[in-house]
Amino acid sequence: MITLSKVLELFAGIGMFLYGMNLMASAIEKLAGAKLENTMERFTDNRWKGLVLGTGVTAVIQSSAATSITMIGFVNAGIMTLAQAIPVIWGANIGSTATAQILRLGDVSGGGAFLSMLKPSSFAPIFIVVGAFIMLLSKKRKMKNIANLLIGFGILFWGMTTMEGVFAPLKQSAEFQELFTSFKNPLVGILVGLLLTAVIQSSSASVGILQALSATGSITVATAFPILLGQNIGKCVPVALAGIGNNKDAKRTSLCYILFNVFSLLLFGIGVYGLDAIFHFEAMNNVVNRGNIATMHTAINLIAALVLMPFVNLYDKMLHKIIKDGDEVKEKRTLDCLDDAFLKNPQVAMGQCRKVLFDMCTVVQENAAIVADLMLNGYTEKPLADSQAGEDFLDKCEAGINAYMVNVTYHTMTEEDSHLATEILQSVSDFERIGDYCINISETAEYMYENKTSFTPDAMKELEVLFDAIHNVINLMVDAYKSDDLDKIAYVEPMEEVIDDIVDRMKRNHIKRLSTGSCTADNGISFTEILNSTERISDHCSNIAIYLMQKLTIHEAFDRKKYQDELHEGSDSRYRKYIEMYKKEYLDRIPAL
Repeated sequence: MITLSKVLELFAGIGMFLYGMNLMASAIEKLAGAKLENTMERFTDNRWKGLVLGTGVTAVIQSSAATSITMIGFVNAGIMTLAQAIPVIWGANIGSTATAQILRLGDVSGGGAFLSMLKPSSFAPIFIVVGAFIMLLSKKRKMKNIANLLIGFGILFWGMTTMEGVFAPLKQSAEFQELFTSFKNPLVGILVGLLLTAVIQSSSASVGILQALSATGSITVATAFPILLGQNIGKCVPVALAGIGNNKDAKRTSLCYILFNVFSLLLFGIGVYGLDAIFHFEAMNNVVNRGNIATMHTAINLIAALVLMPFVNLYDKMLHKIIKDGDEVKEKRTLDCLDDAFLKNPQVAMGQCRKVLFDMCTVVQENAAIVADLMLNGYTEKPLADSQAGEDFLDKCEAGINAYMVNVTYHTMTEEDSHLATEILQSVSDFERIGDYCINISETAEYMYENKTSFTPDAMKELEVLFDAIHNVINLMVDAYKSDDLDKIAYVEPMEEVIDDIVDRMKRNHIKRLSTGSCTADNGISFTEILNSTERISDHCSNIAIYLMQKLTIHEAFDRKKYQDELHEGSDSRYRKYIEMYKKEYLDRIPAL
C-alpha cells in the first residue's frame, strides 16, 4: 500500500531528478559557452556530419528540444538552410537518448569494490560533496560551473535512487501489476508516454522515470515500448511552440522535428505490432531493466534517422510542399539575425548583432558613394531615393540592435562579453549618425538642383578631393571593423586628422572666394553644410575605430583621451608616417589660396 509519506518521497525523488538534470545541463552549456552553437553553424556542410553533430551536441546539453530550437533560430536568421538543419535535428533525437544510457549504470551488479562504486547509490553522494566543496572554496566562474555539473549529476542519480526506493516494494502489489498490464495496449501506452513527456517537457526525464519504474519488475517490453513511442511525440511540444511567429523556413524546421517523431511512431508502431500480430513475439512479455529501456530508446531514434538519411532532399521538398512560400517576395531580412533563441548565450547573440552591423557597414559605404555622385556628377531622383532607403535601413538596424542588446544584457556576461556589448552599442549609434550626415549632403544636393545653383570650378575640384578622402576613411574603418585588426585600425585616425586639415583649408579658401565675389552667400551656406557633414562622418569613423581599440585591448589599460593626445603630439612614429602619406595624397591636391 502506498502511504502519504511514500507519495511525498516519490515527488521528492522526481523533483531531485528534474532539478539535477536541469542543473547539469545548464552547467555544461555555460562551460561550453558559444562553442556548441558556433560548431553547429560551421560544420553542417555534410548531412552525415550534421547527424553526428546533432547527436553529439544533444548528448552534451541533454535536450533535443534545445538543439532543435537553436536550429530554428539559425534557419530563421538565414545562417543555415533547411536542408542543412534536417540531419542535425534527426541527430538531436538520437542524442536525447544519452541520459537513459547513463542511467543504466544503476543495473551494475556485483560485490567488488570497483563495481560497487559505479552504482548511483555509491557515487551520487560523493559527487554532491565534491561539488559542494568546490563551490565553497573556489571563486572562479569555470570552477563553479564544474561544481554545478557534479552536484547536478549527483542529485540526478540520488533522485533516481529515491524513486526506485518508492517503487521497489510495489513488486508484490497485485493492483500495481494489473495497472501496468493495461499499458500493454499500444494506444494507452502511447497516450501515457505522450502526456507524461508533454507535462514535464523532457523526454530524458520521462524515460528516466520509466527506468526507475523498472525496479518494480512489472515493466515488460510490451509495456515500455508504446510508452517510449509516446514520449517521442510528447517532447515535440516546446519545439512546436518555438516555430510559432517565425518565418516559413523556421516553421518548416519545427515541423521537421515533429514529423521525424511521428515517422518513428508509425515505423515502429506499425512495423513491430504488425509483425507481432503475425509471429506473436514471446519477447514482448520479457521483463526489462534500465539498460533494456535505454537500448530500446536509442534504437527507435537511431534506426528512424538511418532510414531517413538517404531522403534528406525529398524530406526538404515535402516540408516546402506542406508549408508553401505563397506569392510574397522571398527575402532574408538582416534583422532576422536577431532571434530570441540566441539570447541564452550572450556571445552568440552579440555575434548576430555584429552580422547586422556588417550590413550597416555596406549600406554606409553605398550611401557615401551615392551622395558623392550626387554632388560631383549632378542630381537625379533615383540615387536620392536609394540613399533614403539606406537611411531607413540604418535607422531600423539601430533600433533593432538597441532593443535586442537590452535583452542580451539581462543574462550573465563575462568581462569580455561586457566589452563587446559596449562596443556594439557605441558603434551602432555612430553608423546611424554617418547615415544621417549622408542624408544631409543629399538634401543639400537636392536644394541646389531645385534652386539651379552650383559651385565654382575650384570649389568642385576641392569637393572631389574631399569626397575621395571620405570614401577612403570609411573603407579603412569598415575594413578594420570587419577584421578586428589592430594594424588596420591604426590607419583610421591619421586619415581623420588629414580630413580635418582638408576641411580647414577648404573653409579658408571658401572665405577668400566670398571676399572676391566668385561665390555667393547662398552657395556658401551649402558649401559649409557639406564641409561640416563630411567632417562629422570622419569623426564617427574615428569613434568606431577607437571603440574597436578599446575592445581589442581588453586586458590592457586603455585611456581613450590619452591615446588620442599622444597621437596628436606626434609621439607615435607610425602615426606620423601615415599623416605625411595622406597629406601628400589628399591635402597637397588642394592649393591654399
